[in-house]
Formats: sequence, structure tokens, C-alpha cells
Amino acid sequence: MNDNPWTRAMKQLENAASKFSVEPLLLARLKNPDRVIEVSVPIKMDDGSVGMYQGFRVQHNNDRGPYKGGLRYHPHVDMDEVKALSFWMTMKNAVIDVPFGGGKGGVSVDPKKLSEAELERLTREFARKLFPFIGPNIDVPAPDVNTNAKIMQWILEEYSKQKGEETLAVVTGKPLERGGSEGRTEATGLGGCFALLALLRATGRNPKGLTVAIQGIGNVGSYLAQYLHDEGLSVVALSDSKGGIYVPAGINNIQDVLTCKEEKGSVETCYCVGSVCDLNNKEKLGARDITPQEILELPVDIVVPAALENAITKDNVDKIKASIILEMANGPTTLDADEVLNKRGVMVIPDILANSGGVAVSYFEWYQNMHKENWDKKDVFDKLREKMDRAFDEVYKASKEFGVSLREAAYITALRRLSSGN
Repeated sequence: MNDNPWTRAMKQLENAASKFSVEPLLLARLKNPDRVIEVSVPIKMDDGSVGMYQGFRVQHNNDRGPYKGGLRYHPHVDMDEVKALSFWMTMKNAVIDVPFGGGKGGVSVDPKKLSEAELERLTREFARKLFPFIGPNIDVPAPDVNTNAKIMQWILEEYSKQKGEETLAVVTGKPLERGGSEGRTEATGLGGCFALLALLRATGRNPKGLTVAIQGIGNVGSYLAQYLHDEGLSVVALSDSKGGIYVPAGINNIQDVLTCKEEKGSVETCYCVGSVCDLNNKEKLGARDITPQEILELPVDIVVPAALENAITKDNVDKIKASIILEMANGPTTLDADEVLNKRGVMVIPDILANSGGVAVSYFEWYQNMHKENWDKKDVFDKLREKMDRAFDEVYKASKEFGVSLREAAYITALRRLSSGN
């Protein structure tokens, strides 16, 4: 199936590998994860009964350094998706040029059905089972879907207990007071902003006044919206899973809208004038409600899928009017939609470049832990801009050299690094 993430990942790999000579052994290794670890996670529930859960970790490739990638807590684990995500982490880490390989994993559980005490017991048991397979120089997990800094702290504590010494660098995405890095929360959104600005510079376009629609304003989309607004772009539409708002003249008070979303649980009625945010302002702003699907089809310069995979498909690709797509979600564009966009000359900044700011700052966190350093936020952001700019420049140069899309160029850049071993 076209929208099977593993099939798509392998097709992207083959497309890039067909453009220049790749060692067959490397290609074979990239097409097959190094290791898939499955563990049982039994825990005592609050009512005295026993809950049994399955945990897993896909370790895709460690040619460039320890495996690196998130742990998710989700009731439905699709192994093809997790394998694809671990592969994309290998490629993403190579593109952004940090010394990590790719990994992904988690537990098959609905964390909303567990008490905090049960969640802690589950996490600690999972960490005990993973203990032989993770470590600062082996595999460094991070937060992902339904996991957070607190869960990373529990893993850190449990790993350190098993190891017999505090080992801060075993996970990233930790609380600041437990070895986390300044700037990690904002990193993915800020990195996306840097990638877009780099493309605009390369193509000679002035960011001032360019219109942007963002599908998905969770952590990534909300920071991105604020950073783009600060750079002079006009953010005209925002959506979450429940609905969205479209203000053609531009949303001038992004922070008020985000605060309103926090309070109300959705952005769909957050039409803000001054500090008052409600439906009564819709007419005054010349605005209208919009669905998450429609937001991708607006007459804007830049569209940002920052929510789920498979957002842009053969069914809606012909309705997309933007000339630039900034992929902040993982895998938001299907293979056939990608081909259509490429033929039309739409510039897609691919996910493995666009959203790599998060793993860049995860690397900074790991580095600080390993070297007992503590950088301030300005340092972190300066280093992040440098990483994103350099990665974009190399990808853009490869796209010109091989006459390919930015996506294929990102894969070629990653394969070159993996081939050279540095």
C-alpha cells in the first residue's frame, strides 16, 4: 500500500540510492533494522490485580553512533510505522549531522487509563527490561507520543539504579533540573523556522508578508507560529484536531490565540481582538472557521502540516495552492502526492530536514551530560541555527547537483554521510 510508512520509507531510500553509487551492503543494512527488542512489562495495578503490557524497541542502525529516537505509549502499535520512524531517525540524524543512529520504541498501552502511580511502575519496569540494551553509548531514548520529561526522569532513575551510578546521558528530553537542556521544548519549532528562512534566502524571497497556514498547533506548531510571526511572515490560519481559524489579514496576536486554545481546549473559537478571544470577533476580523483538512488548501504561500502523517494525499494534492510546504510532522506526504507536488514545482522542505531541530538539541543535551557542561538558551539556539543552516545548504546544493527534489537531496546527503562514515 502506498500509505504504508515502511513501504514509503524504502521507496524514498531506493529513489535516492538510484542517483549515485551506494555500497550494496550499506543499502541492505538500511533496509533491515539491526535489532527488534520485545519485552513483557507486567505491573501491579492500584486495585491489586496484575496488568500485562508489551514493550518494544527497534534499533535501526548505529553506523554513526548510539541509536537515538523516541519512546511512545500508545494502545495500537504498528510495527511497520515504528520501523519506518526508526529508519527516518537514522536518516534525520545523518542529515542534521549529529553522531547518532536511529531507533524508536515504546509500550502498547493507553496511558490515559492508568493512574500516575501505575504509569510510574510501568515505566520503571520497562526501563529495567530495556536496561541491557540502552545506555549513553548504546541507545539513547527520548519522549515521543504520550511520553514526557517526567517519564524520561523515571527511566533515568531506574537505569541509574541498575547501573549503580547516576547516568544522565541515558535519555534526553529530561526536566531541566535533572540534566535536561535549555531550549529543548522550543527546538523543533525553531529549527523549522530556521529551515524555512534558509530556503527563502536561497530562492531570493523576502519573508516579510508571506502567508502561512499551520495544520496542528501542538508543541511544534505553536512555537513555529510564534517564530514565523516574529520574522515578519503573516500566519493566517491555525488548526488543531477539533477545528481551526482563518484570518486572511493575518493573526497578529499569536500568543493570545495560543493562551485561548490552552484555556478552551481548542483553537476553533479563538478569534482574538486585544485580550478578548471569542466568536464575536470573527466578523470584525473578516475571519472564518476552517477544518484541519481545508487549512492545507488555502490560497497561501506556505503550508505547514505539523499534525499527522498522510495529511497530503492523492485526494487533496490538486487542491494545494501553496508554493512551499514545510513538513513539521513525520511522513505527512504520501508517495503519489509527493510526485505531483514535485512535477508542479512546489518546494517541499522534507520532514527529515524540517523537523530535525528537536534531535539536534537532544544531541546538545546528551553532549552536555557527557561533558558535564551546561549551556544557556542563547548558546543552544545559536548552535541550532548553525546546524540547521549547514544542513539546509548541503541539501540544497545536492538538489542542484543531482537535479532532484529537496526530499531526494536530503536522502542523498544522509546516504553520503552514512557511506563515508562521518
